[in-house]
Amino acid sequence: MSSIDIRRKHKHTLKEAKDAVKKTATAIGKKFDIKSAWNGNTLEFERPGASGRIHVTASEVHVTAQLGFLLGALKPLIENEIQKQLDDSLG
Repeated sequence: MSSIDIRRKHKHTLKEAKDAVKKTATAIGKKFDIKSAWNGNTLEFERPGASGRIHVTASEVHVTAQLGFLLGALKPLIENEIQKQLDDSLG
């Protein structure tokens, strides 16, 4: 099983950061067929072969995910897409 662990500092309000994370999750969700839902300040997501969370604080976004065997082969692609989307959303 492969793991993803990405931390990104930001200078937005908590609401702005959560909006940016939602935008990121929507874009990634469409590309990789991932469903997500908020639980407080944490966006939890899953699909067959992958699960994880994006925790948002006043200064940081922390993405953690576990990828099953098949999606583990796509780890670099998935990580790059997450980072690109966070860059676009958080600026």
